[in-house]
Amino acid sequence: MNAAVHTGSAEPAYTEAVRNVLAYRRLRELPPPSDTSAAPTLLRQHFTVARETSRLQMLAWSEYVGRILDVPVSRAQVARGFRGEIDTYVLRNAKFLDSRTDPMSQIRSAARISTDQLNDYIFHIVLDGIADTQAGTHKKSTQFTPGVLALDMCQPMVMRRPTKARVMAFFLPRAMVEAAIPDAESLHGNVATYHTPLMQLLRAHLLMLSRELPAMSDNDAQSAIATGTELVLAAFGKTSRLSHSARAAARAAMLGRIQRYIRANLHSRELEPEQVLRGFPITRPTLYRMFEPEGGLQAFIRNCRLREAANRLVHTRATPIAQIADALGFSCASDFTRAFRRAYGVAPLEFRALGLDWLRDNTEPFDAALRSQ
Repeated sequence: MNAAVHTGSAEPAYTEAVRNVLAYRRLRELPPPSDTSAAPTLLRQHFTVARETSRLQMLAWSEYVGRILDVPVSRAQVARGFRGEIDTYVLRNAKFLDSRTDPMSQIRSAARISTDQLNDYIFHIVLDGIADTQAGTHKKSTQFTPGVLALDMCQPMVMRRPTKARVMAFFLPRAMVEAAIPDAESLHGNVATYHTPLMQLLRAHLLMLSRELPAMSDNDAQSAIATGTELVLAAFGKTSRLSHSARAAARAAMLGRIQRYIRANLHSRELEPEQVLRGFPITRPTLYRMFEPEGGLQAFIRNCRLREAANRLVHTRATPIAQIADALGFSCASDFTRAFRRAYGVAPLEFRALGLDWLRDNTEPFDAALRSQ
């Protein structure tokens, strides 16, 4: 059903923002690395139909997604409006999407496959809602139970989402997937559920991406998406031994989880190696090796506390220094003052007097000083 049937014109009156995004007939691409040494290594794009008139919302969504999939549009969807938004992250060797939509369907038909250039594999994650997928003629996958669905864009599929849904997806080049997974074409329609330690690690990483990716720096976002890519490939690999890169990705994902746990529990005086070991499926030697670049686990915990203390000193000037020390797990104010002076070269009271501008201009040297302790 095309736009003219509903709008009475061949050119829907979309907002300028939507028209600009739709001008890209395919997902945005990074320029070739040879273009310039300063070329970006990550592009971000946000697309939403929220500001369109209700009768154009589903039509705009269908046009946007229609670059790679057919999205049927019903009269009911046009009449009642449609909620749809998607964040796209484009790297040199992968794309990552995070979308939120009302109920909808999308189709990758044999006719579409024969006329476009898309040959990626897609690894599809339902965070909220349901996805019912018919892959080819033999496989049907219903993601009631959370998991990751593998789809080969060179093979037909029909996906129906009967509920509101939040869905994430990794678009990975064919060569990358087929180099990592034997007989990759047979993955089409397979779902890997979160029943193994590796899949549980992937699930935790995906949930972290869903919360934190929009606010990450470009470097951190690239690293997090690359880690997710390696974990996905490892999860679907048919060999029992992980590749070196997959092991590195698993370690990076686990390290990220532990670091976030530590930062969330800086207030706890029980934040010691034993507490960390109880919370994560990891051995003591492995835990200690993970934090060797930071000077050790205890040093990382101490430095996180001191860095947070520095932030509080300049952002919450009315808070007594003893209260900041207590809130961050230091046994007493004098211990905190000694540790702070060793790290920053000044006492907490002097540091506070220097002000926020000085801290902002000297963040990098501060972090280097902490790591050297």
